[in-house]
Amino acid sequence: MPKYSKVSRLANIPGIGVDKMGNAADNAHDPEILRLENLDTDIPPPALALKVTQQGVDRDENNSYLPFLGQQSLRQAATNRVNEVCKGNYNWKTECIISAGGMSGILNCLLALIEPGDEVIVTDPVYAGIINRIYLSGGIPIFVNLIPSATGWSLDLEAFKKAVTPKTKLIVISPGMPSGHILTEEEWKVVTDVTIENDLWLLYDAAMEKILYDGRKVIHPASFKGMRERTITVGAASKELRMIGWRVGWIVAPEQIMNDIGLVSISNVVCQTGISMEGVAAGLENNDLDHALKIWEERRNTLISEMQNLPIIPPHGGWSLLLDTQKLGFTPQQASERLFKMGKIAATPMNGWGKQAEKYLRFVFSNEPKERLIGLNERIEKSLR
Repeated sequence: MPKYSKVSRLANIPGIGVDKMGNAADNAHDPEILRLENLDTDIPPPALALKVTQQGVDRDENNSYLPFLGQQSLRQAATNRVNEVCKGNYNWKTECIISAGGMSGILNCLLALIEPGDEVIVTDPVYAGIINRIYLSGGIPIFVNLIPSATGWSLDLEAFKKAVTPKTKLIVISPGMPSGHILTEEEWKVVTDVTIENDLWLLYDAAMEKILYDGRKVIHPASFKGMRERTITVGAASKELRMIGWRVGWIVAPEQIMNDIGLVSISNVVCQTGISMEGVAAGLENNDLDHALKIWEERRNTLISEMQNLPIIPPHGGWSLLLDTQKLGFTPQQASERLFKMGKIAATPMNGWGKQAEKYLRFVFSNEPKERLIGLNERIEKSLR
């Protein structure tokens, strides 16, 4: 058997934790367990998207490697979506590529843009999958704290300005995930000013950009003056469209970098899921998001109400809420184990989701009906008192 040692690119990648918690909950075969560990949702995809996908399975052109950059209908729909949100003029023929999911698209962008040793600014907390992909592509994540408060998260603007060094190449912003932080106009202004002043790229993870609560509106970084040519928007069908298993995402960005991103895409997963793309295009053009938002916001409010006496930070968007378990005398791992064994609650410790993040336990509210969330406080008290 060949001698094996872990390669250096994996040295700083512990995993994401969600898989272990999800496997434990699956293996328990207990319907009483509250599934608050994983970004699934029980709200179905748009009806037309399901119908078009079903019809598309029988179409021979969907059983093909071609076109390598994605089907025309989806490239048009994805570009229209980005243009609608940022009031832009991106050209689907030259400035849009379809990827095999949003995170695959983000990895393709990182591989096309950064050299080994380049620094990438991210918020803390941030999705572990983004950190892992920065490491895989040879980059170094530089963390800027989100500041927690009783009313929500805010970006540490002074720390953000000071985070740039001569090695900085890229900024990654992922609103809503995993903290529920949604950038304000002021915060976006600082981010975009820093991007322009330091001649950087901004990679914008738009997977949850419309999952907003309390009447908030989408603010797209490419809508700021001078940002159209610096912004790379990566979207996905998994969250707003609830089309997780379709594994479809899109990249909309300036023409000058699209050839390199396309080269990485073809070298990475070759092509997208053929039988999925038409359905996603239909979903983008016919999404009943208001209905889904109403349900998710009710679930968020229920979770906040149930946990009001605990050190939580209310999310302004997204699907998850964070609990500071250190203030309760537990590490997130200890709290997760006790909640699972004694409270029948599956929740994910945020080890590997940033330096600051490692004191938090994440609760996902997108996959459990409001009625099942009622009584959560009693389960937590029973487990952690």
